[in-house]
Amino acid sequence: MECSEKVKGILATLPDKPGCYLMKDADGSIIYVGKAINLKNRVRSYFQQSSDHSYKTRQMVRKIRDIEWIVVASELEALILEMNLIKQHRPFYNVRLKDDKRYPYIKVHWADPFPKLTVTRNMVNDGSRYFGPYTSVWAVHQTLDILRKIFPYLTCAREITGTDERACLYYDIKLCSAPCIGAVNQEEYRLMIDDLCKFLEGRTDPIMSRLKESMDEASAKLDYERAAVYRDQIQAIDRVVERQKIISDERKDSDVIAMARSKGEACVQVFFIRSGKLIGREYFILEGTEAEENSEILEEFIKQFYSQAAYVPNKVMLPQEVEEARIIKEWLNTRRGGEKVQLTVPKRGQGKELVQMAAENARETLKSLEIRWKADKDRQHQALAEIQAVLGMPEAPNRIECYDISNTQGTASVGSMVVFEQGVPAKKNYRRFNIKSVSTPDDFASMREVLKRRFSRYITEQQEKEKPGYKPDLAFSLLPDLLIVDGGKGQLRQAVEIIEELDLQGQFTLVGLAKQEEELFLPGKTDSVRLDDHSQGFYLIQRIRDEAHRFAITAHRNQRGKIGLASRLDAIPGVGPARRKELITRFGSINGILAASAEEISQIKGVSTEMAQAIKAQLE
Repeated sequence: MECSEKVKGILATLPDKPGCYLMKDADGSIIYVGKAINLKNRVRSYFQQSSDHSYKTRQMVRKIRDIEWIVVASELEALILEMNLIKQHRPFYNVRLKDDKRYPYIKVHWADPFPKLTVTRNMVNDGSRYFGPYTSVWAVHQTLDILRKIFPYLTCAREITGTDERACLYYDIKLCSAPCIGAVNQEEYRLMIDDLCKFLEGRTDPIMSRLKESMDEASAKLDYERAAVYRDQIQAIDRVVERQKIISDERKDSDVIAMARSKGEACVQVFFIRSGKLIGREYFILEGTEAEENSEILEEFIKQFYSQAAYVPNKVMLPQEVEEARIIKEWLNTRRGGEKVQLTVPKRGQGKELVQMAAENARETLKSLEIRWKADKDRQHQALAEIQAVLGMPEAPNRIECYDISNTQGTASVGSMVVFEQGVPAKKNYRRFNIKSVSTPDDFASMREVLKRRFSRYITEQQEKEKPGYKPDLAFSLLPDLLIVDGGKGQLRQAVEIIEELDLQGQFTLVGLAKQEEELFLPGKTDSVRLDDHSQGFYLIQRIRDEAHRFAITAHRNQRGKIGLASRLDAIPGVGPARRKELITRFGSINGILAASAEEISQIKGVSTEMAQAIKAQLE
């Protein structure tokens, strides 16, 4: 295949060593990441005429203008680096997990004397125990609700001494075991949290045995109140375990992976089997799968999924062989701390049935998602057509921007910009503006500042476009088709003046949205226009307005909280501007500082353990 002189020069200098390569387009964006045992042979193969090249590969090669490579010591290192690069850059031509945000995990803060549970999207090596990933934050919180009823763990920021006079309300409603008043000691509390971890791992038999022994022991000592607590725990675990079907005679840990494909989409279903019981399942959607073989998609899924999984079982069942099974197994062994992992393709019996069941679930999941996607798309098209009609626009608006201002008596004023593309939130392009030029509660002046900054950035982007190495900021480099300012006629006037001042009039439709009746005001027209109350267009306008309001309020609360925290920190002896800034940056809020241990706070430069304790005491 034809390539530029620059690429030809790079191909001539490629080393005969293992490593990763990064393909770049004319804008310098990374469009593909790959790995190779021999970089020279692998990268050159893309530019050789071959009937084996798929349409997708040929299309990608035409766009390649630059290639970088990184040499590593082994094939295993190349595999790990490739996974990290794909996660970091999310190249368009790579198969990748669809959600570009990190998946949520349940984090058990095991290194703390009295461990708590939180939800996090980052796994760090801090002595904590992690469970996940989950595909739904809602599912995580639902799991935590169940766990707290069975294992009443701490959720408050108290320092646990066991000598507090009173417990909080959660103890009274049996949602906390109250180590603060000594209702349980540290050893008992940690044993309960260890049971919670085993429960999440699906290992309920040893928990049940121990709880029954403890119940019998308490009963024998006539401690019926304590025996009743154990009995309630046993019954609660029983109710959950009843729904966990035993589906494997081996009583071992394994994951079952299968896939379904339809119309360019690929859905992978994972069954989590622990001690022979199906304890959960998750589905994942992959993108960049067009023209890829099933085995290649499975291969990429395995690598990306287990690179962020909190636990790797000793057996992974697949619907078919994958080409890189040997090196993937070697990598999974390292993830399990040297223990061997089996990658198997069951040919008969229970294993094959499990893979078939996972595949059927993947098909049903994909089918239901496609129905939902189609319904959403139809509603969005209808909504945009209705907005086009009522505003007299030449075409349906593809990009809609909405602006709102939030403040409290003029303090910490924040403007929000939300962007919807084809009726769907484009959250990557949301922006917040901390108001700099207005010190009084003046929403009109604040809106003028926000719009002037936004569209001045557009003008700057246009000027920068011709420069080499230019990378567009998609939040600012495009104009909207429809611009909505929340606030009706008054805010509309501010917007019109700024648009005229920057000589952008006539390039998009501009409306003011009245807060009460969802009325839309157009420049130069006295009367408002309204969408039908039950139309899809009405619902979309409401959603856009609510999203702008939510985004502004959230930003304002954060800003106001930091101002409040800063003033409280200023009152603490020894906390100067530098330490104050570091405390705010690291912990974010008063609750964040109170939740941290004195040891964590003392990690800040210049803060001793004694000062950390003084900071916590002052804030309390």
